[in-house]
Amino acid sequence: MEGSSRLLRRISLSLAAFSLFVPPLMAQPAPAATLTLAQAEAAALVNQPRLLAAQQRARAAAEQIRESRSEYLPAVDFNATGVQVADPDTATAAGNITTSSISDRFAYGGNLAQLVTDFGRTSALIGQARDRAAAQQDLATLTRAQVRLNVREAYYQALGAEAVLRAAQAAESNRQLVAHQLSELAQSQLRSTLDVQFAEVLVNQAELAIVQATSLVAQDRAHLATTMGLTQPVAAALADQTPGSDPLPPSADYLLPLAQAQRADLQAAKARQSAAQHFETAERRLSYPRLNILAAAGQIPYHDYTLHDSYAAAGFNLNIPVLNGGLFKAERSQAAHQASATAEDATQLRLEVSEQVRDAWYSASEAFQSIAVTARLVRTSKEALRLAQDRYNAGLGSIVELNEAQLNETSAEINAADAVYTYLSRRAQLDYASGQLN
Repeated sequence: MEGSSRLLRRISLSLAAFSLFVPPLMAQPAPAATLTLAQAEAAALVNQPRLLAAQQRARAAAEQIRESRSEYLPAVDFNATGVQVADPDTATAAGNITTSSISDRFAYGGNLAQLVTDFGRTSALIGQARDRAAAQQDLATLTRAQVRLNVREAYYQALGAEAVLRAAQAAESNRQLVAHQLSELAQSQLRSTLDVQFAEVLVNQAELAIVQATSLVAQDRAHLATTMGLTQPVAAALADQTPGSDPLPPSADYLLPLAQAQRADLQAAKARQSAAQHFETAERRLSYPRLNILAAAGQIPYHDYTLHDSYAAAGFNLNIPVLNGGLFKAERSQAAHQASATAEDATQLRLEVSEQVRDAWYSASEAFQSIAVTARLVRTSKEALRLAQDRYNAGLGSIVELNEAQLNETSAEINAADAVYTYLSRRAQLDYASGQLN
């Protein structure tokens, strides 16, 4: 039974995330209802905090575009100032090359500043913000795919655990029947009490397997609820899943172009690379001139004789950087190196995606072939059990032979269930690796 116990634990598949949900199912979970995989994914897409957080980050990144674009729009400020001079005819002197007289006054007015040109630096920064927002949106899409993958794996894991539980229950029922028959025969002195003891050992092992399988089912249902973004374990019956009619591609090479075109993390890497290039362009333009138009106007309802009742002025300011201790040169060099590193990161990710697709295809192909093998194993083990039962009833076989046949049949049932749901899980991983869960 140690082999059977190990097989029970092998049914744990790796987990991840889900999709939208039907509110009535969450508000009033009905144990008699059936939860389909599509409903579970729908629930996760609505409730999963990880996905909701990614979507909020994408919205926050989109606001950075407006922040960068605001440099093109005029900036208008309103000011109100009141001054009472302690010493008439005074002026500020310390800390200034020129002196400025200070007058008694109360004044209010507005200032306007409008960028005319900075020779493309702001435009490059807007491009960087746009690419960063696109990258964050791609990461939200990647999170959505991960959530759907996690839901599928958890759903198949729960189904696999329930299949193991059913196999254990069937084995326990069959062994109870055999033990009862042997007990009756032993009382009639047609079988030895040793045979009865062997049968009872198998019954106890089957009961232990049921306890373990029941616990595993409860754990898997709780995990399924977590991937759906729910706090209570899933109580609804799960709709059984069978391998789809869509065959695996003959090789992973058929999926590589699809993965390169659709994988959201690859698209995010490309967007980050473009953002780094835009920032490098912006840093190269740091030393370019910057031209602004300035205007100011206001009223001075209270003032001394040195001022008029109102003021208005307009002009321009041209700023041309000359020397700053090599700051701009260092920033340009830093941005160039960062852009180069980001390009290499994107290349490395493309290599990793290709490897992931190949590995996922090999794993799915192996699991798919195992389905037919385990199905044959179930048929042969059932036939072997029938023959062992007949031999034992005819007095030609021993109880050990019968017990071994029962164990083999139970293990074959568990292996068959494991193969089906392992394939479904690995097919979901292949769909994720090729970008089909976006």
